[in-house]
Amino acid sequence: MALLEVENLSIGYNTKGGYLKAVEGVSFALEEGQSLGFVGESGCGKTTIGMALMGLLPSNGSITQGRILFEGEDLLEISEKKMRQIRWGKIAMIFQAAMNALNPVQRVVDQIAEAIMTHSPAVGKRGAIEQVKDLFQIVGIPQERMRDYPHQYSGGMKQRAIIAMALACRPKLIIADEPTTALDVIVQDQILEETKNLQREFNIGMIFISHDISIVADVSHDIGIMYAGQLVEYGAREEVFESPVHPYTKALLSSYPTITGDRSLLQPIPGETPNLIYPPDGCRFCDRCPGAKPGCGEESPVWVDVSPGHKTLCYHC
Repeated sequence: MALLEVENLSIGYNTKGGYLKAVEGVSFALEEGQSLGFVGESGCGKTTIGMALMGLLPSNGSITQGRILFEGEDLLEISEKKMRQIRWGKIAMIFQAAMNALNPVQRVVDQIAEAIMTHSPAVGKRGAIEQVKDLFQIVGIPQERMRDYPHQYSGGMKQRAIIAMALACRPKLIIADEPTTALDVIVQDQILEETKNLQREFNIGMIFISHDISIVADVSHDIGIMYAGQLVEYGAREEVFESPVHPYTKALLSSYPTITGDRSLLQPIPGETPNLIYPPDGCRFCDRCPGAKPGCGEESPVWVDVSPGHKTLCYHC
């Protein structure tokens, strides 16, 4: 049994302009100790999936169909009380902006200790602080900085503190939403290497969410390419990046610089993403696709198996 199975998940938001279909018909699975990366343009639904897994959708958001099976139990069918026990206890999240995820008027040690005591009351304050000391050692923050406030930390230290908080209750699944945003490339590399080591050490399942292809390629076993609320290509990292099939995946890779191979001009993707309040009837990438044919804009595409475990949502692949 997989650690996490998401089946035909659809999510939307009530907006002033109408009902926005942020995620539609997304399915994937994650084994214990494995990692899955979601990549795509801003607004494609990546973060919405992460927030849905945590049960933290905003008040105007709703799940219209699908199942989220975690350790065989549908998270959409359980009570909020039980979800609070799972949230952070078994499923934790590294939020996108570390500087906004920490309480600015509370010492960092107290924030992490609070998470531990909430899920393990018997530990007590003293025991929780001892665990925070161990966590700081794991993520590489000097213990003498435990009692600092968030504004006294650098960007990299804040991100490490968020990782420590995510590890506090020894979860089985961590969702990392743009875990290296706003960090310089040296610190990015340190954070990513640290995250991979922690995943292996504690056998944690991880979902990485990013618009940066290089980050997803570095940390993930499987890759999901998202476009306009839909998963359009899914498979093992090597297959998706070395043998891309969907036109959007190919266009995405062509628009990203590389330091290997022959030099070539980057190819931007023309046009804009569709309005998800009024999504097109057919393929959502149709208007931007260089290989689009007359029927592409009329009927919804179907999944095509490229190889075992590698599939794409396209008529002509």
